[in-house]
Amino acid sequence: MSQDNPVPEQAPPAPEAPPEAAAETPAAAVPETLPAARPPRRRGRTTLLVLAAAVLGVAAGAGTGYAIQYDRPETPLPPLTQRALVQPKGAAPKAKPLTAAEDTLVTYDGDLRKLLLKRPKGAKDWRVPPGIDGWLAPAEFADTYESAKYGFSDILGDGFRRAATTTWETRDSSVEIRLVQYRDLAFTATESNATGQIAFTGGKDEAGNDGREIPGSVDGKAFVYSKPIRKAGYLPLYKSAAVARKANIEMLIWVTSAHPIPGSTIMSLAERQLERL
Repeated sequence: MSQDNPVPEQAPPAPEAPPEAAAETPAAAVPETLPAARPPRRRGRTTLLVLAAAVLGVAAGAGTGYAIQYDRPETPLPPLTQRALVQPKGAAPKAKPLTAAEDTLVTYDGDLRKLLLKRPKGAKDWRVPPGIDGWLAPAEFADTYESAKYGFSDILGDGFRRAATTTWETRDSSVEIRLVQYRDLAFTATESNATGQIAFTGGKDEAGNDGREIPGSVDGKAFVYSKPIRKAGYLPLYKSAAVARKANIEMLIWVTSAHPIPGSTIMSLAERQLERL
């Protein structure tokens, strides 16, 4: 055979990769098995043990302290600073009944009309006296306010209980006295009404002055109006007033006259009426 068949050339073997290159091979090229997830750790057991140990320690300390105190001798208490009270033997003596002057319930829960001043000699009753048999109904009492509707609501809200009145006339003057009683449950309505009446009476539209304090009263005052009341076709009308309180009773006095009224007149009426309360 003159000519040989060509022998195909073999490719040279691939060079081995250096160790550094093998280390840089991506992780995806060499799959590995991932470790299984670790179960969550249980907590609380150690805390419970510590808490139980603390409780046992407190109990042991308390028991030890009690044992120490129990073994110690008793310490006597210091003597009392005062003598022992003597206990009476047998039943207590019966209390003596209060007199009418000592029992305030007899005075303030009794007939208010009996506490009013008596009509002086020579005086006569008004031709149309207010009230019925000496008593003023709530509506009639409220009618003396500037607004009867407001007055009625006001006195009922204040705990109005009752009102007694007396009136008389002399030759040239007239007198009206009222004793108004409140319940004083939710608040001290008697004091509030007396204070308001004093402020109203001393105002510029009424007496126009501060008045005079009534001796023996807490905050009572007597007023003589600075100017007479004048109306066309009528003679001037002079006026004076007194306001005071005793317990849950409010005292109101008005005196009107065709002549100037001395301050001693209204003051004398106020003092004598307070004495009866």
